[in-house]
Amino acid sequence: MPTPDRTSRSEIIAAGRFLLEREGPSGVTMRAVADHVGVRAPSLYKRIADRDALLTAIVEDVIDDLGSALSPHTGDLRSLAVAFRGFGHANPEGFRLLSSPLAPLDALQRAAAPVISSCAAKVGESEAALHAARMFTAWATGFLSMEIAGAFRLGGDVDAAFEYALAHIIAGITDSETA
Repeated sequence: MPTPDRTSRSEIIAAGRFLLEREGPSGVTMRAVADHVGVRAPSLYKRIADRDALLTAIVEDVIDDLGSALSPHTGDLRSLAVAFRGFGHANPEGFRLLSSPLAPLDALQRAAAPVISSCAAKVGESEAALHAARMFTAWATGFLSMEIAGAFRLGGDVDAAFEYALAHIIAGITDSETA
């Protein structure tokens, strides 16, 4: 008689995300995840092939959560940026992995859809929408990466700097209709 399953793929991924946020990527090991879900490490291999597959599944889960956080704000670039920033602060280690080679392209496309759609509303359904979405995402990712890393040490109000830059990014996207 086969032994009963004592954990699920979703529990394994949730445990991996917990460990990722607590200890960073190096803390996400098969043994640590197994301990967290209450099984022996070999039991994980029924659900996840290896550590690389585990990290890829974790990153995909993070990306899907980001997409869910952004979707309600489709059409409003300011709200999208605020939601993106909030997501990054709540999931800093997961956020750092969004740009990694582990990030599945199909998941990135799903998460990017609200930004591309919002930019298309400003510049039209064309290649310009993708360009605008890339500019918007690059700025937001860069700002948030620096903020999470504590790189804004010159003083001043970081929230005000975020709002200032965001207003100018949105204005630039809007003005690009004539560019």
